[in-house]
Amino acid sequence: MRQILKLLKSKAFYIVVSLMLQILALFLPIIYFSQRFQVFYFFMLILSVIIAIHVCNRESDTSSKLLWVFLIMAVPIFGGATYLLFGGRKIPKALMTKDRQAYSDYKKYALQNIQTLESTNGEDYTLDKMISMAWSNGYFPVYENCKTHYYKSGEMMYEAFLKTVRQAKKYIFIETFILDHGNMWDTILEVLIQKVKEGVDVRLIYDDFGTITHLKENYEDYLNGLGIKTYSFNKIRPQLAVQMNNRDHRKMIIVDGLYAYTGGINIADEYINTKERFGYWKDMGISIEGKGVEMFTISFLQIWNYQSHQNCKYDDFLLPDKEYNSVKGQGYIIPFSDSPTDDANPGKNMHLNMLNGAVDYFWITTPYLILDAEMINALILAVNNGVDVRIVVPGIPDKKLVYEVTKSNYEYLIKKGVKIYEYTPGFIHGKVCLSDEESALVGTVNMDFRSYYTNYECGIWLYKTQCIPDIKRDLESIFEQSHCVTYEECRQVNPMVRYYRNVLRIFSPLM
Repeated sequence: MRQILKLLKSKAFYIVVSLMLQILALFLPIIYFSQRFQVFYFFMLILSVIIAIHVCNRESDTSSKLLWVFLIMAVPIFGGATYLLFGGRKIPKALMTKDRQAYSDYKKYALQNIQTLESTNGEDYTLDKMISMAWSNGYFPVYENCKTHYYKSGEMMYEAFLKTVRQAKKYIFIETFILDHGNMWDTILEVLIQKVKEGVDVRLIYDDFGTITHLKENYEDYLNGLGIKTYSFNKIRPQLAVQMNNRDHRKMIIVDGLYAYTGGINIADEYINTKERFGYWKDMGISIEGKGVEMFTISFLQIWNYQSHQNCKYDDFLLPDKEYNSVKGQGYIIPFSDSPTDDANPGKNMHLNMLNGAVDYFWITTPYLILDAEMINALILAVNNGVDVRIVVPGIPDKKLVYEVTKSNYEYLIKKGVKIYEYTPGFIHGKVCLSDEESALVGTVNMDFRSYYTNYECGIWLYKTQCIPDIKRDLESIFEQSHCVTYEECRQVNPMVRYYRNVLRIFSPLM
């Protein structure tokens, strides 16, 4: 009974009920007028046809187009109106302005990209291609002489960044999708309160949807009262609006402009396995030390300026080059962020570039496998080119409906030669990609529609860095602990279950 009362008082319940009432208020009049006025019925029918033609010609992925045309044609009276509500891209103008300003500021780094390209004399195809793509997809610069460290578990990364946060002198910036009460957050909060007392500028951004069932509605005010400058991103409101679907899925911690951490780890106890939810929670992350940290600082301040309606100058938080003279690392890195406010998809394009450029192998871990036609074709083409393509997904899912969509991709991909592994110990949440022992990507980007098209994401592409052998060893260990799914297993699945998965797959752009 207590659980029911708690649910009825929750913000999530209030929002769901409010949205359902709005949908009823919108569609009941459409039903009424359509049944009684033939002119109105034909008007809605023609509107749906016009919208369907627009969908077919818009710049978007094929799967998304197929979904909307299917819905419009299946329920023509409601399909067009539904698309107008949920199908377009309606990003707040203020946020788009901040994005454009960030991209404009990135341009000052063009020289270092040009110098790097010139130094290779066009002989390093992989590096040249990725630099060009990153610059074209958001003006993201390439960096040398950055130290990198890979963490094969959430526990290891937590210990590392907690130590770094305790040493902060100037500022601590934290951005996370999920923030939940528990041992992890209690410990971090205690450190942050102490740092505020020491005069450190502490700022926190968490996604409102990612915390909707975890935090009280006024928790943001509580943290601000402690001196921790806090904003919840894109607050969930009881209104029918497309932008409610654009979530801040990024995870980053920046300390003093010297260190940055990113990966799959949110701030909740399951990520460090002090709380068990779906077996062993396997997560991974990375830290960098050096000039490349500034791209994370800029990315954080971009969202911060939008939330706070201020214009904190990036230069106030960026360090002069001389501060990094003692940092000596190997290879190259490209830190990047991804945003739904433009037509560029750097997260997806990073995956595609690595996949298309692979010669020997392409290995990737992802908690969700929800693919469009372009990515499926790229995976199969790589296999046809002799590349060893392996994808690791969870053995124990966190979202059963999404997991069924993941499984709907098994049969066709395995038949074409892609190897799919299920992580037997539990849930693998890390987003790690490795190609040919020299190119890797670690960050927040899943192989799914949300990461590729609708969420704010971030990550680091690494090339010939000192941590890549560690990444390879970790992935090899994951394969040893995982079950390689066979084509025969896929064929033995109940035909009704397979059909159910295929139906769900049509709606995958919404998941």
